[in-house]
Amino acid sequence: METDLNFWLQLAVMLVCIGVGGRFGGVGLGAAGGLGVSILVLVFGLQPASPPVSTLLIIVAVIACTSILQGAGGLDLLVRLAEKMLRKWPSAITIVGPFVCSLFVVLCGTAYVAFAVYPVVAEVAASAKVRPERPIAASVISAGIAVVASPMSAAMAALVASLAILDVSLIQILAVSVPAFIVATLCTCLSVFWKGTELEKDPEFIRRVQSGQYQELVVDKDDKPFEATKGQKLSVGIFLLGVVTVIIFGTFKELLPSWEAAGKISTLPIPSLIQMIMLAFGLFIIVFCKVHSSKFASGSVFVSGLIGVVGVFGISWLTGTFFEAYKSLFVDLFTNMAQSAPMLFCFSAVILSPSQLLHSCRLVFLSVFQPGYWLLCSLLRAETSSFRVGLRSAVQLLTAPVPHTSVSTWSTTATSSRVSYISSPA
Repeated sequence: METDLNFWLQLAVMLVCIGVGGRFGGVGLGAAGGLGVSILVLVFGLQPASPPVSTLLIIVAVIACTSILQGAGGLDLLVRLAEKMLRKWPSAITIVGPFVCSLFVVLCGTAYVAFAVYPVVAEVAASAKVRPERPIAASVISAGIAVVASPMSAAMAALVASLAILDVSLIQILAVSVPAFIVATLCTCLSVFWKGTELEKDPEFIRRVQSGQYQELVVDKDDKPFEATKGQKLSVGIFLLGVVTVIIFGTFKELLPSWEAAGKISTLPIPSLIQMIMLAFGLFIIVFCKVHSSKFASGSVFVSGLIGVVGVFGISWLTGTFFEAYKSLFVDLFTNMAQSAPMLFCFSAVILSPSQLLHSCRLVFLSVFQPGYWLLCSLLRAETSSFRVGLRSAVQLLTAPVPHTSVSTWSTTATSSRVSYISSPA
C-alpha cells in the first residue's frame, strides 16, 4: 500500500489536532480529537473506528470508586499518611516524594489522585531548602509511569487483554512492569537530584528571603493532631480489598467464569472484571461507611476523572480512525522494522509517541500500542510456530525466577529463542 497525498494530509490533520488539543488539555484535547475525526470522516471519507468503550468504562468505574473513597474520607487519610512519610525525611524529598506520589497511582489506577500530594511535596521541599522543582518534576513524571504498574489502570487492563493470546497473566505482567517502574522512578529522581543551584546559594532565592517574599512559598499546614475515624479506615480497607480481588482473579484465570457460545468457549475479560469489581466495592464503601450521596461527585477526583474520559474518548477515536485506515501499511512498515532493527522500533515508538502533548499515559498507550499490537498479531499469523515458541520463551524468561545453578542453561535458551526468531522466514 503506497502513500499518496491524502495520507500525508490526513496525517497532518491528526498531528495538528493533537498539538492544538494538547495546548488546552482535558476537555480541549477530547474536543480536538472530535474535530480530527470529523475532518477525516466527512472530508476525506475514512471509515470511523470504534471508540474505546471498554477503556472508557474502566476509567469511569475506577474514578467512581475512587470518588466514593474520597467522599468517605479515605483519600484524606491516605494523604495524611503520605504527608507523614514526606515530613519524616524532608532532606530526601526528591527521592521520597516521587515514590509516595507513585504509590497513590499504583493503588488507585489513575494519576489524578496524586494531585492531592503535590502541594505537600512542594511545601516540604521549600521548608527543607530544597529546590521545589526537583521533587515536583520527578513526582509528576513518576506518577505517569506508575500507571503501567497499577493493576487497576485502563492501560494495564488493555495490556492484559491483548497479551491473552500468549497466555500471559496479570501477575506476569506486573513482574515486569513493577521492577521497570521502580528503576525508571529512581532514574527520574537521580536525573533532577542535582538540578539547579542550591537554594542557600541561589541569588534570586536569597533576594526573596531578604525581601520577605519567601513566606509565600510555604503553604500553611494544620498542626492539629489528625485522628482517623473508623469510617475512613474501613473505606481504605475495602478499597484495598477490591484491588487485591482484581489481582487474584486476574492472576488465576481458572477462577473466572466461562461460557460456550457457537462452539467456542469465552472467559470473562479482564476489563469487565475491573469494571464490575470497582463498582461493587464502591457500593460496599457507600453502605458500610455510610457515605452521603452529595459526596459522590463533589470531590476533585470525580471532576478531573471525567475530564480525562473526554480526553481519552476524543484522541483515541482520532488515532484509531487514522491507523485503521492504513492498517496494512503500518503493519508492513513495523514488521520490517522489527525484524531488521527491533531496538529501533521500540525507540521510535517511545520517541515519536505524542507523550509530550497528551500528558497522559493512557492516551500514549492507546496511540502507540495499537500499531505494535497489529505487528504482534501479524507475526503470529505469518511466522512459523517457532516464533510463537520463541516469544513465549522470552515472556517466561522475563517473568520466571532464574535458578542460581542454571545460568548457562538460561543463556542457551535465550540465545536459541533469539536465533529461532531471526531465522524465521519473512
